[in-house]
Amino acid sequence: MGIAIEFNDVWKKFRRGEKRNSLRDAVPYLFKKISQKNDSLESKEFWAVQGVSFDIAKGDVVGIMGPNGAGKSTILKLLSQIIIPNKGEMKINGKLSALIEVTAGFHSDLTGRENVYLNGTILGMKKREIDKKFDAIAEFSGVSEFIDTPVKRYSSGMCSRLGFSVAAHMDPDILLVDEVLSVGDISFQAKCAQKMRELLKSGSTIVLVSHHLSLIQSLCKRVILLNRGEVLKDGLTDEVIPYYENLVFKSQEEDLKKKITSSSNYKVRVKADIAVEISGCQITDGQKKQKNTYHSLDEINLKLEYTAQKKIDQPVFCIEIIRADGVLCCTSRTKDTGFVIPYIEGKGRIDVNLRAMNLGPGIYMLKISVWDKDLIHPFAVRHSDVLRIEAERGYIDSGAVFIPQSQWNQE
Repeated sequence: MGIAIEFNDVWKKFRRGEKRNSLRDAVPYLFKKISQKNDSLESKEFWAVQGVSFDIAKGDVVGIMGPNGAGKSTILKLLSQIIIPNKGEMKINGKLSALIEVTAGFHSDLTGRENVYLNGTILGMKKREIDKKFDAIAEFSGVSEFIDTPVKRYSSGMCSRLGFSVAAHMDPDILLVDEVLSVGDISFQAKCAQKMRELLKSGSTIVLVSHHLSLIQSLCKRVILLNRGEVLKDGLTDEVIPYYENLVFKSQEEDLKKKITSSSNYKVRVKADIAVEISGCQITDGQKKQKNTYHSLDEINLKLEYTAQKKIDQPVFCIEIIRADGVLCCTSRTKDTGFVIPYIEGKGRIDVNLRAMNLGPGIYMLKISVWDKDLIHPFAVRHSDVLRIEAERGYIDSGAVFIPQSQWNQE
């Protein structure tokens, strides 16, 4: 099939902050840049892309993912030849169209019709080609009724849909797509995805940059994962996406632990005259094994150790599971389950079997507390334990708290 895109050890650097607003500042800077080697960094410069290499075959649909600042947009701009690399080589074999800023060529005083011709020309289409495709462009955008109205009267969504429609009808050999697939309502987003599939069937090569994991999973067989300007992983979509999600969860876990340590939001006023310390919480699976991460269907067991300085009658133990974003997912209390503890005094242990929680992959805080029998006064609160549920192959985060063991049938 041949190679559509070649990236060979590509590097690109930028400078933070400083601007040159006068000729007096710019001329010395230019002479300095000419004499400076491309492989060195000045003060305040940084590598946005460093040593990136990959090939994309003609007809492939490849997703590019990564956290903010990973270098995704820089690579798209390099591919679009908006910027050039400081080091390395890249080759583009074929006619390329970029859906990066779909309304960049629009003029607010011109009508939608006039902007279709203007933007199409900027993107490299001939007038007769635009004539031939005009009705399809207008219909696809959903703004046919207002096509002869100045675009300054359009909403931002209408402009984005029209811009996307023009670029998507170029029939390019290579299509670069940024987050523009998120424009418009759900119906238009579905049309965008369908258009991508049509381009795929036509043999176009598509490079898609998106945080929309479901979209990447549905369109791409291969994903390149970037982090801090480097390729972290390059492989099959069902392997790379869970790897990326677990990296995100690990980062969230570290952030949550720091937040728990430093924040006063989790501090609860504990009854001062009776002290209870929850000295330990051991998390294990169904085989009583401690692990760093668990899966949705794993059985979760807790072993709570406490010390009561004096006798407390009928205490209530409470466990709350709170997602990293603050959502309370579930609560379990001894009182609600009918488990009555006559009293606690001195050192002791409580075992809790939470069974298979079916929690969606993510980071959760365990908030463990001991209350009086009427649930008015807390004697002790512990919020230093974190549970990480890992994403498995084939799973795409839906934002749901629970993943039920569903069985689907058709009759």
